[in-house]
Amino acid sequence: MTLVSQSLDVDINGAGSATLPAPARSSASTLAPRPRSDFVETGALKDLTRRGLSFLRAGYPLHFRGPAGTGKTTLALHVAAQLGRPVILISGDNELGTADLIGSQRGYHYRKVVDRFIHSVTKLEETANQQWTDHRLTTACREGYTLVYDEFTRSRPETHNVLLGVFEEKMLFLPAQAGRDHYIRVHPDFRAIFTSNPLEYAGVHSSQDALADRLATIDVDYPEREMEVAVAAARSGLPKAAAARIVDLVRAFRASENYVQTPTLRSSLMIARVAALEGYTVAADDPRFVQLCLDALESRVFSGSQAKLSERQERRTALLALVATHCPAAGAKPVRVRATPKAVESLA
Repeated sequence: MTLVSQSLDVDINGAGSATLPAPARSSASTLAPRPRSDFVETGALKDLTRRGLSFLRAGYPLHFRGPAGTGKTTLALHVAAQLGRPVILISGDNELGTADLIGSQRGYHYRKVVDRFIHSVTKLEETANQQWTDHRLTTACREGYTLVYDEFTRSRPETHNVLLGVFEEKMLFLPAQAGRDHYIRVHPDFRAIFTSNPLEYAGVHSSQDALADRLATIDVDYPEREMEVAVAAARSGLPKAAAARIVDLVRAFRASENYVQTPTLRSSLMIARVAALEGYTVAADDPRFVQLCLDALESRVFSGSQAKLSERQERRTALLALVATHCPAAGAKPVRVRATPKAVESLA
């Protein structure tokens, strides 16, 4: 199935009236994702949302897997918003450890008692106890929030061992400490959504089988043309005809496989938004637009300075041919556009 790389407005706890409070003993803020005014919801998006919600409502953790630029994070937040619960977001990182998920000892609580019941005798008692602070996973499990774990395979596999009990026994096991429970029962409303990129190899770890076996995985692919055009037009303020030319150019470049970094909808949005803001003609006879396409796409052809000058020139010629084909010159009635106030506002 397909989706697009869009974005949602997100309220952060403490930043607005639509935010949702986190418990005082937690260091985690909650999010309230909501669709942007230019959010495009198509049949494919609705189908992915329906399929994902069916697993979540049955109590299974959900996993959206797909290459960069397919909209996995947006989809995860969109699905989480449908559940109507506060959302806690985690981004995978190699330095992330178990303590970053469940919590840790942070600071001390001091207590001082001075007893002067007998005026000639002073009794002084002082105590200092370490304070435990819940982190994001513990807060979500305790309060029944929705956890969105973005690019979870960027974290080390051993970090996720604590998740096995959460998904199987519905128990979160905590480090032993006097005066505190060693585990908490997972709230029945707790849900988890993961995303990952199977094609990424830099800074990515393999997921352990025990965790993967507990996840309901849905593969997310690049969107169909109609969806890309609708998103590019909505996000840039361009007429659909102009947005379609840019989308067709980027899709043809992607189909050529003449690159080291895959061009995605983000490339189309980059070209469309700059062209709209600067008032370029979406056509090959506008040198400013042609240079914009080269700036946005040519860097994906080679990595660094590894290619010879002749090879670079050959690839540039091929890219210019794609621009001429999909964004023809004035004889083919190019679409001249100007940035709308909406487009300018979205770039701010």
